Amino acid sequence: MSQAFRIAAAQYDIGFLTEWAEYEGKIARWVDEAANAGARFLVFPEYFSMELASLFGEAVYKSLSKQLEALQTRSEDFQSLFRAQAQRRGVHILAGSYPVEVGEGYHNRAWLFRPDGSSDYQDKLQMTRFENEHWLITAGDEIKVLETEFGKVGVNICYDSEFPMIARKQVEAGADLILVPSCTDTVAGYHRVRIGCQARALENQCYVVQSPTVGLAPWSEAVDVNVGAAAVYTPVDYGYPDNGILAIGEFNSAQWVYADVDLSGIATVRRSGQVFNYRDWPGQFRF
Repeated sequence: MSQAFRIAAAQYDIGFLTEWAEYEGKIARWVDEAANAGARFLVFPEYFSMELASLFGEAVYKSLSKQLEALQTRSEDFQSLFRAQAQRRGVHILAGSYPVEVGEGYHNRAWLFRPDGSSDYQDKLQMTRFENEHWLITAGDEIKVLETEFGKVGVNICYDSEFPMIARKQVEAGADLILVPSCTDTVAGYHRVRIGCQARALENQCYVVQSPTVGLAPWSEAVDVNVGAAAVYTPVDYGYPDNGILAIGEFNSAQWVYADVDLSGIATVRRSGQVFNYRDWPGQFRF
């Protein structure tokens, strides 16, 4: 199992679509750009799928509840599109997140599509006030690690990254890479997620990848303002950047951010680093 590969984190611009074929073309261009740059793992942002609401007309995309209902009719198409793209280019794709009807409500779900056509998902576990109070999206109930050809990965969807025990359980289950698709409408919100990502990388001595939505979509009731920068964060120790930032994008500019990572180095830094944050974690509970 090779653990060295190039990862691509999207700073994805929410657009207005007129037909499904337009979306297929946009996603194919994004995937092709990253794959042509040598990326083997692509990460898209939380709720980047909400641009699909524009396909249903103003009465839908101006209504929070009607958007969720309408998007269920495109859920299978969305999954098929990203599954096909992963197979076509031989890459892993974390397809941001998509609201999925579960029982009488909705979960915010991130699908992972593999080159062999298989898939898995992680539901968001910690809901923001907007999701709870305005959108009525509910939390998932399982912390997973997802299998890939590079090893196990964890997914912390946006706000999840601000709660240390989620990532901790994932790294204890074998994940050396945490993926954080995010969607924030203020600079403060972006920094909350970014600080959470860097804290998770520090305390677990692992890689953390953040992928945000960017730009303005004034037509959308859900994702009208989007700010952030994609980045790949690392342990702050021997062999890694002194500031723990391996790569970071230009703020609010639509682009891919690339980094070459080697997950095999995580075991080394945990074993012989300057500090032992991962190993020393239990010590804090003796007080």
